[in-house]
Amino acid sequence: MPAAGSAEGEEGGGGGDAAVPLSPAEQAGPGAPKLCGYLQKLSGKGPLRNFRSRWFVFDPRRCYLYYFKGPQEALPLGHLDIAASCFSYHQPEAAAATGDEAAAFEVHSPGGTVTVLKAATRQDMTYWLQELQQKRWEYCNNLDVAKRDSRTSPTPSDFSKGLVAKDNIDLNILNPNVSAEKARNVLAVETSPTELVGEQAACQPAPIQQSAINFSLKQWGTEIKNSMSSLRSGKGNSENRKSVFYTSEDWEMLDPTQKDLEESMALEERRKHASEGNKGVTSSAFPFDFGRIPYKARRPLKEMIGSSKNRNSSDTSPVEWNSGNGNKLVSEMQLKFQSQQEELERLKKDLSSQKELVRLLQQTVRSSQYDKYFASRLCDGIPKDKLELLHQKDDQILGLNNQLEKLNLEKDSLQQEVKNLKCKVGELNEQLGMLMETIQAKDEVIMKLSHQLSECEDNPSSQSGTANSSMSSSFNKELQELDRLKDNLQGYKTQNKFLNKEILELSALRRNAETRERDLNAKCASLEAKLCQIESKYLILLQEMKNPVCSEEQSPARDIITRLLEDALKVDSSEQPEQPFFKPFLVSEHDIYGFQTVPEDDEEEKLVAKVRALDLKSISLTENQEISTGVKWENYFASTMNREMICCPELKTLIRSGIPHEHRSKMWKWCINLHIKKCKDSTGPGYFQTLLQNALEKQNPASKQIELDLLRTLPNNKHYSSPTSEGIQKLRNVLLAFSWRNPDIGYCQGLNRLVAIALLYLEQEDAFWCLVTIVEVFMPRDYYTKTLLGSQVDQRVFKDLMSEKLPRLHAHFEQYKLDYSLITFNWFLVVFVDSVVSDILFKIWDSFLYEGSKVIFRFALALFKYKEEEILKLQDSMSIFKYLRYFTRTILDARKLINIAFGDLNPFPLRQIRNRRTYHLEKVRLELTELEAIREDFLRERETSLDKRDLISDDEEDS
Repeated sequence: MPAAGSAEGEEGGGGGDAAVPLSPAEQAGPGAPKLCGYLQKLSGKGPLRNFRSRWFVFDPRRCYLYYFKGPQEALPLGHLDIAASCFSYHQPEAAAATGDEAAAFEVHSPGGTVTVLKAATRQDMTYWLQELQQKRWEYCNNLDVAKRDSRTSPTPSDFSKGLVAKDNIDLNILNPNVSAEKARNVLAVETSPTELVGEQAACQPAPIQQSAINFSLKQWGTEIKNSMSSLRSGKGNSENRKSVFYTSEDWEMLDPTQKDLEESMALEERRKHASEGNKGVTSSAFPFDFGRIPYKARRPLKEMIGSSKNRNSSDTSPVEWNSGNGNKLVSEMQLKFQSQQEELERLKKDLSSQKELVRLLQQTVRSSQYDKYFASRLCDGIPKDKLELLHQKDDQILGLNNQLEKLNLEKDSLQQEVKNLKCKVGELNEQLGMLMETIQAKDEVIMKLSHQLSECEDNPSSQSGTANSSMSSSFNKELQELDRLKDNLQGYKTQNKFLNKEILELSALRRNAETRERDLNAKCASLEAKLCQIESKYLILLQEMKNPVCSEEQSPARDIITRLLEDALKVDSSEQPEQPFFKPFLVSEHDIYGFQTVPEDDEEEKLVAKVRALDLKSISLTENQEISTGVKWENYFASTMNREMICCPELKTLIRSGIPHEHRSKMWKWCINLHIKKCKDSTGPGYFQTLLQNALEKQNPASKQIELDLLRTLPNNKHYSSPTSEGIQKLRNVLLAFSWRNPDIGYCQGLNRLVAIALLYLEQEDAFWCLVTIVEVFMPRDYYTKTLLGSQVDQRVFKDLMSEKLPRLHAHFEQYKLDYSLITFNWFLVVFVDSVVSDILFKIWDSFLYEGSKVIFRFALALFKYKEEEILKLQDSMSIFKYLRYFTRTILDARKLINIAFGDLNPFPLRQIRNRRTYHLEKVRLELTELEAIREDFLRERETSLDKRDLISDDEEDS
């Protein structure tokens, strides 16, 4: 058997770049079984090397097999790369010859690392090997899907909800090898798992292991993190807040009483007398104990440790230490322990003597006070003979008290001796009972042997029967040996089929890898050729610009520029045929969210949009080469795989950095439920459908305006570009249902864009609750009403924050009397929809759905700070206003913008925003009241004046 090494991330490479599987529905669709269960993993070094029980979970997204200390642990201890591994196992006889277990198998990883795993039964081992082979085969055959650019073609398995999940772009997948599939099916070994495999195994106790040590010294940091996360996870539940070290009973530290001290000292004296013959070995009782509250039982800590050692020694095989240094260290420790015990005894004796001295001093003080009292108060009126008699009586009383104390001490000592004698009598009775039982057992054996002897004497012919029985026993042994050989033959046949299947799969996977390598080389050569063509054209263009040889009309530079522009404006559309594994253009017609990357009408705008799309592409490729936030998200899901997600600083940091594309649907839904759960639970099931049905059947005043705004919502997004688009009907349903739920608002322009963004990642009902969360939870009242009172207040709050956070820019705007609220008003109303590029928009929405409206202030300030220097260079109001209308579309670096919003602008307390909202709300209400009074005065004046009677406003015409 090859030397078994540690696996990748052995015993807790814990977390580093680990990705942890999500729920089964998120892995392989609804109803797909989850490959998980208990296995024992060989780990450790030297005498500590042994099998330890671990909980294993397979992640199909990366073809990793993660292992945890248990099903409820937060962080994985490590993982095995199944896609690059092969498997083997030994037959029971071969395994016994090499010292292996019968149900153990090996995972051979790249670099020669061998990980030994052991299942509870051979049936489980066969099932694990079969499933791991199948998972490796599926993953490697679909490797091109996993490697494909997720920014342009998200796979359907990444999502469970939303319009983006419906984008099923045809993917180039290798055709499966029919002969290989047929051979694999022939060689497959059919088996079914036991209760220790599958999700139900999490409810089963871990299989008993040989070693009682189940703690990883190599990755103690991961062990501590798991313990701390288990303490932190149950913030609202007192049971979950208990430490992992709690038992079913509560423990407390008990202070020793005087009686306990005396008993412990007496017990120590008896132990000392009993162990006088053993040199260098002493023991003592501690003056404090750990006691259970219900029973107040006290147990010396040394005895507890000793019993624990005895239990551990009974469960584990003894380890012999032959090193002389070890014996020397033990002897030194014993000497130190003995000296400490002697010092403790000396201190105890000193303590008792000091206590006796204090008692005598107290008696002396009392007697002297008594004498002083009589001398000062009673001496004048009492004769001397009576006073002497009184002193004699006092002395007698003191003597009797001393005698009484001595008698009490003697009584206590006698009672202690009685207790000791009772204990000895009990021990003797137990020994007597054991001896009686031993005598009885021996009598039974003697009777049985006597009976057999008498039978043998009565039946001398039994010797011939013994010979026959020996022949029959040898025949039975031969039959058993034959059965054993048949079982071994069957086992070797099964092993042969498994190994043949393993060789076949590895060969097929190698051929597929070679095919992929050839295609990638062809793609690289094609791209290199295209790059050379572009470079040659640019060199010709630069040479012509430097030294023109022709007139401007006949210059070849014009033709070159025209051809370069034509090539640059081409995009990757679905109608254009693609070669396998080769995308001719870096920019597709639509991004992953469905937005157009290059507009169709304006030629100059098309060029600017293409440049912007290429810049975004280069930024995304650069981020993919670095350690991206996706790795941190995988680590977070590792800590929440076996428990529910909760609000915590780690999650806030991750969400602020942006939710990965494949997790956004799940996380948005979780964030919405976090804010609206109580309201949602109070409505009951079917609430959304009931609202929608009422809005469709009954007269709805908002339906007309909703229909007018549907196609104007996001015309540059393919999901809302035509009346037949799937998103249009969903958008209509959500807006109608909300208008029926909240008749005070009904419908306001801007709500359609909020719902359109939500529908890209959520289903109709979830998008409805998302809109409810934004309007009724995040935003202040009257934000989307007819007066837009809340929106006006936020603009004034934002101006205050601008003067505080960006004073130079605010002074610049004030200098040119520029009202930038004309630009920022729409940012707040629709949360930056159609104001920033799509990548930044969805990162803003990630934080917005988790933290609320404060995020809008952060990012609005961050956008101005990002371009502060460019704006300060502009020196007239027209150029500034023109620049403000489009400058947000030129901001492409989301990471830099996020750092400004959540780093440079701190501190950013929510209390400050609330206070300023309250202050400005009163001012705006007073202004609206004054405007209403002016309006009423005007109406009265118009009624009385004949010249103004014919003037009618547009609102009055509508009414």
